[in-house]
Amino acid sequence: MHELKITMLGPSGVGKTSLLTAMYEQFESNIGKTNLQLTPDLDSSALLQERLAELKNLPDNFETKGWMQNTEDYKSFFFELGKKGAKPSLTLNFQDYPGEYHGSKSPREEKERIENFVNESAAVIIAIDTPALMEKNGQWHDSINKPQMITNIFQRAYRELDSPRLVILAPVRCEKYLQNEQSISELMNQVKIGYTKLLEDFKTEALLSKVAVIVTPVQTVGSVHFSRIEMNGNNPLFIFRKTSHDAKYNPKDSEQPLRYLLRFLLKLHIDKKHWSLFNFIREWVGLDNHLKDAVREFAKGCKANNGFVVLQGDNLLNID
Repeated sequence: MHELKITMLGPSGVGKTSLLTAMYEQFESNIGKTNLQLTPDLDSSALLQERLAELKNLPDNFETKGWMQNTEDYKSFFFELGKKGAKPSLTLNFQDYPGEYHGSKSPREEKERIENFVNESAAVIIAIDTPALMEKNGQWHDSINKPQMITNIFQRAYRELDSPRLVILAPVRCEKYLQNEQSISELMNQVKIGYTKLLEDFKTEALLSKVAVIVTPVQTVGSVHFSRIEMNGNNPLFIFRKTSHDAKYNPKDSEQPLRYLLRFLLKLHIDKKHWSLFNFIREWVGLDNHLKDAVREFAKGCKANNGFVVLQGDNLLNID
């Protein structure tokens, strides 16, 4: 079975694992009438169920780093993708890792391992702690989201890039900032400002035609809003509150990164000049028109407004 790697990228506590959990949990409820099936392997399923239980049982008030347990080691979440009731034809390997490995005290080999992840992945999903980006004029964006470090990783990993890539900027914990057109516009503006250098690098001649860049805000819980900041010495604690005491776990748009990922893969299949780079894609959907049609139908659900925007790379995503 062919394997496609996707890296969940971001420092400690920004929400990589909770984003992945919400992406999987919402896939089934958003798949509609398409004939796709996404099945985690046994280990991935067990861990995701634990993480999902944590998200569904949040207290009324909680700190950012109290959402879920921090990832303690490298983990690969494997999902088999194919038609319902048929043998799967593709494995999606989502690579997660402890955000502490970005820290100055972590061994060099750990940092290099993360860069190798990014280099080997067809897609990278950058989880963004939205309150850190938005509150107090982004006062804690640099210390929490570490945009310069993220930029440096891509600068090294995307040297002499020889195949198309997809980069998804995914603001999480963003419920407060998606309430109306003005707040959505402010969020999009701050994403562009907060990742100015990274976006400029992607627009250089060497990468503009090879890298698709998308913003997909994901409400990983849905039933909470950012409330306030409390200081613990020099460290901010981001406090969230449920919309009501009995509010249930209700993520929104968490399947959107998957929709864009499959849309990207389908485009590579359609565009034959990339077959030499991703040869398995020809086999994956080329031998089964029913699977190709199911992927196309699911990809049609990609949002393109209310905070969802393709910043570059329409040529790598257009399947019409």
